[in-house]
Amino acid sequence: MKSQVAVLATRPESVVDDYGRLMRLVKYDQVLPRDQDLILKLNLSWTKYFPACSSQPWQVDGVLKTLVDDGYDRARLFPVENKTVVTNPVEGCRNNKWEPVLRRHGVPFIPLPGVEWTVYRFKSPLLKLNRIFPEGIEIPKMYVGKNVLHECTVKTHGHSRTTGAIKNAFGGLLKEVRHYAHEFIHEVLVDLMYMQRELHPGVFAVMDGTVMGDGAGPRTMVPRVGNLILASADQVAIDAIAAK
Repeated sequence: MKSQVAVLATRPESVVDDYGRLMRLVKYDQVLPRDQDLILKLNLSWTKYFPACSSQPWQVDGVLKTLVDDGYDRARLFPVENKTVVTNPVEGCRNNKWEPVLRRHGVPFIPLPGVEWTVYRFKSPLLKLNRIFPEGIEIPKMYVGKNVLHECTVKTHGHSRTTGAIKNAFGGLLKEVRHYAHEFIHEVLVDLMYMQRELHPGVFAVMDGTVMGDGAGPRTMVPRVGNLILASADQVAIDAIAAK
């Protein structure tokens, strides 16, 4: 079966509804069944708002509107984000205008530092992370067995060159000391795909390119208007198309 990536041109007046059209084009509900819990992994690259830096509020709105309109139970939707040494998820949720969107759709924001973490022994042949964290890889316990939808953006990154769906898992599956893994980021990206295959029955990505981040990513970038949005169940394919 060939991978499919949907790419739509959009505009400010229609972008929220366009997200629904985008997701349905690639039959997202076949990857993320309604009767299973769904993690909405937001992307916070900076506590401040900066174009293309983090999940856009209209992206969060479009994804949630689509899920609710299509009959997903709000009680089974879990919007999450983690902290880093330079970001605060609660402040980031407020500054990036996710807070009013989540409230309007009746779902909570879940800062991952406040949930239970557990050492998970992965069976997959990880390339680097077992050596970086020899005491064991801690992940949020709530991740195990849930589907995940990544809400990433099209932008550059100083370590991985570009960043998108695959690297968005980096922020959820590893604790704040994950910056130690940047030295081996390309092998770690492979590890993240192995890890997600073990943890999640379904993985899906919705990427915002209404404004794309160029230059010194993932924070203080040059904003480039792209007016594109992308979606796929294949993380490698969507990242490749976004980079192209």
